[in-house]
Amino acid sequence: MCRLILLLLLFALPANAEDVDLELVLLADASGSISDAEIRFQRQGYAAALTDPGVLAAIAGTAYGSIAVTYVEWAANTAVVVDWMKIDGEDSARAFATALLVPPRQAYGRNAIGGALLDAKRQIERNAFEGWRKVIDFSGDSPNSYSGPSIEAARDDVVAAGITINALPILCRFCDTAARFPDLAAIYERRIIGGPGAFVVTAADETDLADAIRRKLILEISGKTPALSVARN
Repeated sequence: MCRLILLLLLFALPANAEDVDLELVLLADASGSISDAEIRFQRQGYAAALTDPGVLAAIAGTAYGSIAVTYVEWAANTAVVVDWMKIDGEDSARAFATALLVPPRQAYGRNAIGGALLDAKRQIERNAFEGWRKVIDFSGDSPNSYSGPSIEAARDDVVAAGITINALPILCRFCDTAARFPDLAAIYERRIIGGPGAFVVTAADETDLADAIRRKLILEISGKTPALSVARN
């Protein structure tokens, strides 16, 4: 029985998978609460962070000097905006950043967080890379989930597969009123993150979103964790 299980696992792995330090799914909110302008702003924040000298230095400092990244937006459905790409320096990082700013919005509707987490898990299991660390970088501005599997069940399934979930709660985007969920970081800590060293980095509003993304990427790529599981800028 053990031999059969091992053979099944080996056949499930992509042939000739390329070794990288980290497989990273950037799982970004594109639900109904996010306007097209905010989608563009959010992508620009990730593009700027991925080409930041601090992030590039973190990649260069990994065991393989490379990571594999995909950018996926989630709502009622999930949609791959940029497929898996190996980033091993400034040129490949800029190529990813450029590709990120081109496609139109492809995810629509109300939140389905559990389904998004499971889709991100499948992205990791089916890509052409093999990283000794596997991370889903989840971002959102709400804890609500209206369809699909429950958040907790999906999280537990992802973590059981050896994948860590970190979270970036965005408390307010271009808001002129108080944040809808001022305790969103605590909610994400309790309901979404999981796995070894899982943590939350909070963005209070759009003014520090890019910096929060940059800080979070450096932590994820370097394999470090903040002193607290919930870290605020």
